[in-house]
Parts: sequence; structure tokens; C-alpha cells
Amino acid sequence: MRDKIKQLLSEIQAGNFNALARGITLVENELQGYDELLLQLRDTQSARLLGITGPPGAGKSTLVNALLTYWTQKGKKIAVIAVDPSSPFNYGALLGDRIRMSEFYTHPDVFIRSLATRGALGGLHPKIIEITDLVKNAPFDIILVETVGVGQSEVEIAGLADCTIVTLIPESGDTIQTMKAGIMEIANIFVVNKADREAADAVYNNLRILVHERAKDGKEIPVVKTIATEHNGVETLAKAVEQYFAELNSIPEKRIQLLADKCWQLIQAQRMKNIDRAELIKMLATALNEPGFNIYAFTQHFLQLLH
Repeated sequence: MRDKIKQLLSEIQAGNFNALARGITLVENELQGYDELLLQLRDTQSARLLGITGPPGAGKSTLVNALLTYWTQKGKKIAVIAVDPSSPFNYGALLGDRIRMSEFYTHPDVFIRSLATRGALGGLHPKIIEITDLVKNAPFDIILVETVGVGQSEVEIAGLADCTIVTLIPESGDTIQTMKAGIMEIANIFVVNKADREAADAVYNNLRILVHERAKDGKEIPVVKTIATEHNGVETLAKAVEQYFAELNSIPEKRIQLLADKCWQLIQAQRMKNIDRAELIKMLATALNEPGFNIYAFTQHFLQLLH
């Protein structure tokens, strides 16, 4: 198995999209050998990770398409991880990559994978860190993660990504007033998409005032107007992203926090792996019939039996 995993990783590092798809499936579903694959990954940091979030209907997928068009014309190799809402029946993605980005599905420089949230509260896939780490081992220039834009996904994507774009639309005016503090912590770049609609200028101007008020060291968060369906403003946005990447010279605090949370989860899983849930239920059922049952005393006793 180890030799097969080494061969798979070698193919991924060589840019084999089919091998990368197999590797993601391995990790996503925790199939045999996935842990060995993760242990062999190297943090290359050659690819920058761009997150795009925002409310449903903000045109995030259209914006991704427009950015793909721009960057592929510049000779960039791009990976897209589109995190979709889960089907309540089988936890599969409701929206498929063929539908969303069909014109790039067979492009030799673009890899696209749709993932379901699988009920993850944050709106991202529960294995998103592992999957993006795997994709970083392939020869891409940019890895683009598009979130469903619900729950706490904005906070998570800010920890995961090197640069986070928050996409809003002209109808987002009231939203801006209610989430001022939150979006200022999340966004590295604001996009007002569908800028040909009424009230677009008002939202744009409100954001400009907001970023000016919250500017740090005289540096304001860029605000860009786009009409993604017509590719208007996309070059300006792409250049803002590239400039942000170029000036990035330290690990963001949010990244450290996210990885600390992940490390905590991995430690918990490792510590829990020897616990037999069926045995726990059996012992608990017996203890419940004893007088003076105390769940905390029972738990302490159970842990002592493990050592």
C-alpha cells in the first residue's frame, strides 16, 4: 500500500489530474491509505490559496469563471474547489462542477472539484484542510476555494485562504450595516458584483467609507466593482489579488488558529480511537441502574479503566 501511495503522490506532483482526483476521493472518504498519503505531503507553499465567499446569489461562480478566463489566458494553472450545499439524502453536492464551470471542465490548465459540506456547520467540507494541502502538492499557481456563503464559512475561509474575497451585490446594502465588524475581519478584497444594477454605486460608496474608517497604517482594503457576466472589472480584481499575494510575507493569525483547531481535532480523534462505543453503552446501561449514578464520576472511572 505504501508503494501505491508513493506512486499516487508522485503522479499528483507531476500534474496528473486523474491522480489528484483519486487522491481527493481517498482523503474525502477516508479510504484505505488516506492517512499514509497525508503523512507524505510536503508543504510546498508554491500555490497561493484564494477564497471567495459571500451570500447566495452574489454571482460567486460567475466571478470564478471570469477569473479562470483571465488567468488561463495569462498561462496560469488553476485548481478550483467548489464547496456546495449537501443533499439531505446522500450528502452529495447538489450542484455539480460540470454545470457550474462547464467551459473549463476539460481545460488542460484547470482542475475543478465540487465538494459537499456534508452537514459541516461552517459551510466548508470537514476535510477541506486535508484536501487543500493535497492540492498544494500539485503544480498549480492558484488554488481557488469557493464557499457556500452560509453559517461560519466566512470565518473558516479567512483562516484557510491566503487572500479572501467577499462578494456582495447591490441588494447587500442592509447586510453591510449589520455585519460591519465581521466582514472587516474576513475580507482582504471586497467585490461589488452585478455592478450594473441599481444601488450598486451606493453599496460601493458605503464600502469605501467603511474601509477608509477601518484602514490600518493608512492601507485600505480594496473595493472593486465587477459585472462578472461581461468580464467587466475582472482584470482589476485579478491584479488586486496578485498584488495582495506579492505583499504577503507572514502567516496570518487566523491561519494559525485554524490549524490549531485542526490539530486539536486530530489529537482528540487519536486519543479516542481505542474507545469501544458499544462497550461504553453497555457499561453505562449497567451503571444507570445503580443508586447515586453520576455521569461525571462514571466518565472519570471509564477513563481510568483505559489506562
